[in-house]
Amino acid sequence: MQPLLLTMGDPTGIGPELIVKALLEQSFEQIQRPIQIVGDVAVLSHAGEIFGGKGIPEQLEETLYSLHFGDKKLLVHSCSELDITSVHYGNPDHACGKAMAAYVEYAISQCLAGTAAGIVTCPINKAAINAAGYLFPGHTELLAERCGIEKVVMMLAGERLKVCLVTTHLPYRDVPARLNREEILQTIRITAEAFRQQFGIPQPRLAVLALNPHASENGLFGDEEERIISPAIEAAQAEGIAANGPHSADTLFHFAAKGEYDAVICMYHDQGLIPLKLLHFDDAVNVTLGLPIVRTSVDHGTAYDLAGTGKANTASLIAALKMAERMIQDQKP
Repeated sequence: MQPLLLTMGDPTGIGPELIVKALLEQSFEQIQRPIQIVGDVAVLSHAGEIFGGKGIPEQLEETLYSLHFGDKKLLVHSCSELDITSVHYGNPDHACGKAMAAYVEYAISQCLAGTAAGIVTCPINKAAINAAGYLFPGHTELLAERCGIEKVVMMLAGERLKVCLVTTHLPYRDVPARLNREEILQTIRITAEAFRQQFGIPQPRLAVLALNPHASENGLFGDEEERIISPAIEAAQAEGIAANGPHSADTLFHFAAKGEYDAVICMYHDQGLIPLKLLHFDDAVNVTLGLPIVRTSVDHGTAYDLAGTGKANTASLIAALKMAERMIQDQKP
């Protein structure tokens, strides 16, 4: 069975200890598919000290290690050789930035080659990877470029609610100018196809949100609904996609959380993330839709304030692994 690859993320953040903590708590046993770590064996070994015992590495191949924590072990593809004395929580240097990107690059290459089933990522520091020469805003853009995909969709997901974003990380004042019929339609298309191909839902029910309060009250509060959002929905419907709207965001999430929709198409970041995190603060998953490979991620950052304390919650990591496993199982050949 092809493994899931779990990338370690920022060596100075909570990623390494989340991995070790999940191992020690036997949380990985909830996943049927084999899990292999892509990271730095020395950093992971050191993370064990937070929980009372440094990991003991056993080299199996040139860069492949079995890392032992008592009677438990991790299989690690060690893609960097960081000097552990220079790895300080919350302060990633150039070498750490380069390493973060290398982990993701390796995992992508293995999935594209067909030797791994999917990728689950721990958080990275975007400024650090940019300083190391990887000029991408984050994981999503790096994945899309390496997979040769122009447009992907960021979905944040929990059991009760799944939200897909037309625009992601940009100032709210810039959102209206970035929205257009084609961007909204592409987001609807990619979401519908991903749910068919990777979630086993032949005809996903998609609610499309308005941009303005009360869906603009027939133009009283804006014209984006009539000018660009409704035409995008109509075009999607003409293609056989079960999308409807535009819905007022202040009421729609009540019905979506009750299960009346498979996903909600949101016009901007906080429109979707506020209700999502209200319901799924600890166990939300970031999923990249539109890739030729399965990729999920924890829905939190490097949490430098928690790094090294052992207090970080593994719930989002385990949820991301479960989501990836489900997507692989439901994936159409």
